[in-house]
This record gives sequence, structure tokens and C-alpha cells, in this order.
Amino acid sequence: MPDFDRSSDDDTSVDSRDDESQNSELQFSEDEETLVVRMFKLVGERWSLIAGRIPGRTAAEIELYWNSRNSTSG
Repeated sequence: MPDFDRSSDDDTSVDSRDDESQNSELQFSEDEETLVVRMFKLVGERWSLIAGRIPGRTAAEIELYWNSRNSTSG
């Protein structure tokens, strides 16, 4: 049972790390921003293709970044 207790503690710490990683997902360098814009103009919303050109980034991170920067409200 102690193993089970540690697992639930680990789950809590993983959840807090997930929150931190979501915040850091939107932290893109200037080079990454430029590349995302250029690639978007070439291939559109093909996030996996764009992510393939940026080491360490996932398609979901690219899409989240793009949508947060380019949302049209109103």
C-alpha cells in the first residue's frame, strides 16, 4: 500500500508539472515564432509538419501557440 500512496502523490506532482508545461508551451523564441509563421503560410494548419521543423515542439504545442496568438474575437 505505501507504493500506492506514493503513486497518488506522484500524480499530484505530475498535475502541477502539467500546468507549468502548459504555461511554458506558449513561450516561443523569436526564431520559433518566425518559423511557425513562415511554415503556416506554406502549409496552413498542418501542425505536425510545422512541429517537425522545430525540435522539441509537438503539433499540439504549435497549434495552441498559433491559436492563442491569432485568435479572432468579436
